[in-house]
Amino acid sequence: MALGSHQQSVGKNQNHITPKWIVDRLEPFDLDPCAADPRPWDCARINWTERGLERNWFGLVYLHPPFNRYEVGEWIAKHGNGITLLHARAEAEWFEPIWQHAAAILFMADRIKFYRPNGTEQPANSGAPPILAAFGDDAVLRLHRCALVTHWHNQAAVPVRPQLAVVGG
Repeated sequence: MALGSHQQSVGKNQNHITPKWIVDRLEPFDLDPCAADPRPWDCARINWTERGLERNWFGLVYLHPPFNRYEVGEWIAKHGNGITLLHARAEAEWFEPIWQHAAAILFMADRIKFYRPNGTEQPANSGAPPILAAFGDDAVLRLHRCALVTHWHNQAAVPVRPQLAVVGG
């Protein structure tokens, strides 16, 4: 499904499929609640193509929601265990559940090209930097081991002690 500024966010075909190389590095997943139909590959063991928001999700979920600005937030808010692929639209209201509930966010360095239902690559990139948001400990571990990151920068938090100014002393 989803995301791209090369595509309109409402009213056009939302069938933009996650690149297989991303799925291969993160798998296996139990459920894809909004799988593309048709699709050249599965993103999970069970792939729902209808009524994903209405059903109860289970297991480790892979979510690449349709990028309809009126419903993408509903998909994200329902996510509780797994990984979702989105654009880094941190200023958007629909991104708020990511800030509130994601255990980790991987900002990917390069824009990606999505795929068509027949397995061919879209001619242009997605139009915005992608992120992978992890919900739950297992999802965070998958991001760490997925080899999508070539460099982790961890900066230890050092407590800052205020300096006291002595006046007239």
